[in-house]
Amino acid sequence: MIRDLRAAVRPALRKGGTPYEPYACDDTTRDPSTSSAVVDCAVYHEGQRVSAPCGPAEAMRRVRAEGGFAWIGLHEPTEQEFAGIAREFGLHPLAVEDAVHAHQRPKLERYDDTLFTVFKTIHYVEHAELTATSEVVETGEVMCFTGEDFIITVRHGGQGSLRALRHRLQEDPQLLAKGPSAVLHAIADQVVDGYIAVADAVQDDIDEVEIDVFSDPGKGSRRGGDAGRIYQLKREVLEFKRAVTPLMRPMQLLSERPMRLVDPDIQKYFRDVADHLARVHEQVVAFDDLLNSILQANLAQASVAQNEDMRKITSWAAIFAVPTMIAGIYGMNFKYMPELGWKYGYPTVMVVTVAICVTIHRGFKRNGWL
Repeated sequence: MIRDLRAAVRPALRKGGTPYEPYACDDTTRDPSTSSAVVDCAVYHEGQRVSAPCGPAEAMRRVRAEGGFAWIGLHEPTEQEFAGIAREFGLHPLAVEDAVHAHQRPKLERYDDTLFTVFKTIHYVEHAELTATSEVVETGEVMCFTGEDFIITVRHGGQGSLRALRHRLQEDPQLLAKGPSAVLHAIADQVVDGYIAVADAVQDDIDEVEIDVFSDPGKGSRRGGDAGRIYQLKREVLEFKRAVTPLMRPMQLLSERPMRLVDPDIQKYFRDVADHLARVHEQVVAFDDLLNSILQANLAQASVAQNEDMRKITSWAAIFAVPTMIAGIYGMNFKYMPELGWKYGYPTVMVVTVAICVTIHRGFKRNGWL
């Protein structure tokens, strides 16, 4: 059963792959009476999808009459579009407000007989080259209202679609027979698997920046890397961290604390999700620390480069000071000056000037200033 469950809930999301397309029902699956925000509405009985296209109210009437549970999916509903569903399912106003306005932290809250869960979805943005303005990660949100006989999913953002997940779950009636908590677990697993794929992709970007910072500038690479690129990547990692870290506590609660709305068999598999999330959290924290070190190294290299430039400027200034001083002395309009009437005076002064400059240059060269 473990293998079947893992196959049902594990998405095939990898770096460079095709992201899930946003789910939109076509005219054959959308009921004209339903809200335009409802992308799918179905009743599942003993793991099988049994309902024809219907609205949320009709779906719940069938569930109460025949058993099973309803799964209603919405995409960016407005307050007016969500109001009827909230009344039909008795959803708490605070949770409804969070679901409509989005931009919430990942969390798990209980309102009477409903669990309200917020997940932050992360999508890696492909780019040919990392720049100081590159967008590395794109975020979205999936919110779940889980009851005894229903689950309502509200999605915000252009990625993180649940379309493929719904199709996979429908191919495993044994899993769907566990009820709404099976869907909740599948969503959590898909979100965390997305984190793993994004973490691997971000690791490649960090490796690229690290190579640029510590590589030899004489071999055609960037001189000491680019502080703007490093800082931008650090900001994107911080956005990633804001999605991962707050989800740790909800996953621990779902995996460790018995809940009436979560099937005991499904609860065991939340531990696997929590383990994967903990691994991603460790990676993201390590990314943040590593980028701090890379940024400090980049700034140190820039400081060293500036010091080297200043030493070179100082050295050449000292060398040119010698002919400047001699020319200044002999440029004074005095009648009686040493060597002015001597036949070899001019070439002697030039030879002495050159000799002094060469001696100073060799000294600076030997000390590494030039």
